[in-house]
Amino acid sequence: MNSIPRDISSPGAVDPLSQLSLEQLRRRTSMKWRTYPDDVLPLWVAEMDVPLAEPVARAILDAVALGDTGYPAGTEYAEALAEFATKRWDWDGLAVERTAIVPDVMLGIVEMLKLVSGPSDPVVVNCPVYPPFYQFVQNLGRPVIEAPLGPDGRIDFEVLEDAFERAVGGRGRPVYLLCSPHNPTGTVHTAAELADVAQLARTCGVRVVADEIHAPIVARGAAFVPYLSVPGAENGLSLMSASKAWNLAGLKAALAVAGPDAADDLARIPEEVSHGPSHLGIIAHTAALRDGHAWLDALLAGLDDNRRLLADLLTEHLPAVRYEPAQATYLAWLDCRALDLGDDPAAVFLARGRVALNSGANFGTGGAGFVRLNLGTSPDLITEGVRRMAAALD
Repeated sequence: MNSIPRDISSPGAVDPLSQLSLEQLRRRTSMKWRTYPDDVLPLWVAEMDVPLAEPVARAILDAVALGDTGYPAGTEYAEALAEFATKRWDWDGLAVERTAIVPDVMLGIVEMLKLVSGPSDPVVVNCPVYPPFYQFVQNLGRPVIEAPLGPDGRIDFEVLEDAFERAVGGRGRPVYLLCSPHNPTGTVHTAAELADVAQLARTCGVRVVADEIHAPIVARGAAFVPYLSVPGAENGLSLMSASKAWNLAGLKAALAVAGPDAADDLARIPEEVSHGPSHLGIIAHTAALRDGHAWLDALLAGLDDNRRLLADLLTEHLPAVRYEPAQATYLAWLDCRALDLGDDPAAVFLARGRVALNSGANFGTGGAGFVRLNLGTSPDLITEGVRRMAAALD
């Protein structure tokens, strides 16, 4: 067996965010690094600038050496996620028999919506929220009903109840698509908030589907709570994946997880859906969840440092930009409205500063005037990104 190349190895104690140079990163052919010209610094789409965790790289190389590149099978991914949930979230309620492999989280969400709602039933979202929530839901033919977050970035239950009532008014089978932790704000919903969600949803007759892809990525002092672990969530469905935490977006695989009262729903998922995930993806995700804890801990420490760094840089160079370091994800949600750059400051930063950020306007109501910045990179590139943003205002 060949040794793992130096540029994809990652000792557990070393911050993976500081291991790759800009020159190495520009050799990548993924969306983050090929969408814009080389004079643009990409701090946008949710890819991290990290090498693969060594256990993940080893598992992939071993599979390739065996020619193990066929169709996915078995429950190892679900077993690894259940073990991870017990160790990291103190939750032993993830039952392997109530899981199904799906191609990725968003396609899994589409399949869950098909299982528990009808062709024209509405879907409630907390905006501003991950743009594919709108794209995938509307492409499925479902209308989206927005329930804006409160000014503190948390769920506003009066607004949510009103949205539920409007959704139920059509006498269909509405769904609440919960983003937990929330993207782009990085809010971690508390156990009490999630229990209130479950109670309100049951009272109103709304099913809950939770996107929990960012669950492993929490800041020091924050604690992720799985939606299915709270009282009243027994008929809920969750989508989970190792994709974001270990930077495996190109190795497709995710898991749908059902609460006890949703097991019959999940059992109706079409058999062909299980053909969508990549076998190598499942191997990689399983290795990450089982053996990638040290790498993940080093990443989380590096992200804590990057959040502090960004706050300091903005205070020094862009004091009018409002930023509250997030409790989760590797994304920063920046309020640029005081800069008077219009609804899409990301366009200004790109044109004048040659730094690519996500436009807040794409995240729905409440996103205009904001940008989303990807912190999953080196301190040097974050520093350069803020410098370019400030230069765009000169």
